[in-house]
Amino acid sequence: MLRSSRFVLFLLVISLIPHWAEAAAIASLKTFIQETRTVRANFSQTLYDKSARTIQESKGTMQFERPEKFRWTYEKPHEQLIVGDGSKVWFYDRDLNQVTERPFNIAIGSSPAALLAGSSAIEDNFELIELGVQNDMEWLEAVPKSKESAFEFIQMGFSPDGTLKIMALRDNFGQTTILSFSELDKNPALPADLFKFTPPDKADVIRE
Repeated sequence: MLRSSRFVLFLLVISLIPHWAEAAAIASLKTFIQETRTVRANFSQTLYDKSARTIQESKGTMQFERPEKFRWTYEKPHEQLIVGDGSKVWFYDRDLNQVTERPFNIAIGSSPAALLAGSSAIEDNFELIELGVQNDMEWLEAVPKSKESAFEFIQMGFSPDGTLKIMALRDNFGQTTILSFSELDKNPALPADLFKFTPPDKADVIRE
């Protein structure tokens, strides 16, 4: 797992690399999107502040089905759930028994979910930039075209066989989130109700 400050700093300055490399990572992303309808994977997530200090570490599972359906389950340290069905997105905090409901198009925006599970062409929402090879992975940067995006950029690392291994995101507050994927399964059969959500009884529901 890549958690070192040195690697975080690399993520923040990698855009300075000359863009002469072959478009391997962009090709891997497009192939991944074209050939993948569903995905199931484990993830570990680390959040760093702008000084590369660790704020939070978490783990969980994720599934998505193109177009526009996804489910992110945070198991540690706090149980949280994010579900999108193409119409709405629900954010459920089990500890607080609180649900936040948002319209899908507003909640997803130019987010990682839009990049992986969106219905539109990638270039509609992102400018894609090759970043070359680092740590035996092909890297690209996706810069949201929307000024309303919560992220400055999203960086993605693919193994030589085209498997998505890492996503790194920097938000508008200078914080960096690194998502490392493992046991990624392409095109598994996923039950339809996986992308449905009903607020639990007595949950505090906030609609935005």
